[in-house]
Amino acid sequence: MTVHFIGAGPGAADLITLRGRDLIAASPVCLYAGSLVPTALLDHCPPGARIVNTAPLSLDEIVAEMAAAHAAGQDVARLHSGDLSVWSAMGEQLRRLRTLGVPYDVTPGVPSFAAAAAALGAELTLPGVAQSVVLTRMSGRATAMPPGETLSAFAATGATLAVHLSVHVLDRVVAELLPHYGADCPVAVVWRASWPDERIVRATLGALETALGGELERTALILVGRAIGATDFEESRLYAGDYDRRFRPVGAAPRFPEGE
Repeated sequence: MTVHFIGAGPGAADLITLRGRDLIAASPVCLYAGSLVPTALLDHCPPGARIVNTAPLSLDEIVAEMAAAHAAGQDVARLHSGDLSVWSAMGEQLRRLRTLGVPYDVTPGVPSFAAAAAALGAELTLPGVAQSVVLTRMSGRATAMPPGETLSAFAATGATLAVHLSVHVLDRVVAELLPHYGADCPVAVVWRASWPDERIVRATLGALETALGGELERTALILVGRAIGATDFEESRLYAGDYDRRFRPVGAAPRFPEGE
């Protein structure tokens, strides 16, 4: 018996890995975060599966479901939105399962920031513009940010920022970012990336609050940085015709001779 933690992706039901889909289909118990995971994924559950929406449950109640399945020798598909490596509350569940001696594994999923970038048709790391992406958020009621992890500190790097769970405090986000990126810095806000009701607002940092108006749903993702919508950037050397690389040797004395 194994509890399979599965990244269910950002919203579109077909943005799940084949492994994740097959694990759902093979598990007689499915626990899913109903507030964010599309119910269409439950169509992969086997006939007669026990399906539990964990949105109204406490951590103790969720772990009790897993422990009961363990006692019955039944695999569990535990679905979380996006990818499990960030803001999934998986860590505390794994800690409980280790204490109980319940086996588990983890299958990654498509993260929301990647789905948002895809919706924008944007590469978040462009040569000469930005080569780093910072996934972050503002302090919230459920989890405070460590003292050194501030938007201002991250903005000072000039990296592309993917600011999660923070659109409801948009005024604070803008205030912390303006001194570093400037009012003309491109910004995009994406609601429910890859869902049928996906919405996108593009603006500059200085005009963002006006552009959004009253659209401040908590599930929106804010992408900030010069790479958002940039057109004037260097081309990567990776595909340059004169760039000598292992898979495309160039010149009379290439660094990586053919066949090496």
